Formats: sequence, C-alpha cells, structure tokens
Amino acid sequence: MAQAAAPIVQVWKDPNCGCCKDWIAHLEKSGFRTQAFDTGNTAMRRRLGMPESLGSCHTALVDGYVIEGHVPAREMHRLLKERPKALGLSVPRMPVGTPGMDGPEYGGRKDPYDVLLVARDGTSTVYQSYT
Repeated sequence: MAQAAAPIVQVWKDPNCGCCKDWIAHLEKSGFRTQAFDTGNTAMRRRLGMPESLGSCHTALVDGYVIEGHVPAREMHRLLKERPKALGLSVPRMPVGTPGMDGPEYGGRKDPYDVLLVARDGTSTVYQSYT
C-alpha cells in the first residue's frame, strides 16, 4: 500500500525571521512539507481567526488547522491523527527551548511552555505541557 504524501504546512512569516526558518526546518525533519510566504503573519492570523492574545511570530495552516508559533511537530502529528473539533494549536509568544527557539545562541536554556488547543470560539485548553 502506498504511503500518503506528507501534509503541506503553509507558513506566513517575516522574511528576516531566523527562528521561523529554524521552525520550518524542524517541521521538514519531522516529515512535513512546507510552503513559506514571506509576507508577515498578522493579517493571516486575523483572517484565520487565531486570537491576537495567542499570537507569535509565524502563523501556519495544515489540513484545515491553524498553527500559531513554535508548536512542536510531534503535537502537530498528534492533532492530525486525533482530529479534534478545534481551530488549531498555539504556542503563544516565543518561549526559549521550543522548536526554532532552541539554537546554540540560547545556551541550552529551555523555558517551560504549553501547547494550547484553540477552539473556534477563541478559548483554549492545554494540549501538551513541556517543562
């Protein structure tokens, strides 16, 4: 049986953002295909309905789900497997230690953070905690 093609993750980001490029590389290493748009993400975040309070430096779309910020590929694979009724996932702001925010310039520091499952009404619950 043929394996299904890897999902394409469309990413809207600032063209000069290094951590966004590192997050995209993390996704590609984890089996996703990517398509980047260097137009910034604020307008796309609004258009897709992700609350500003959950915002970060890039906004993505994969198989109908909005992904905001430095969400680990592991949780994106889980989301696509479980398929909850939700808008998508968010890691608000830019916590050090998240994928893309884990380069050598951070000296191995890892801040605790939560991956949030965001409902279509903008409310959120913790999907996965990282400590």
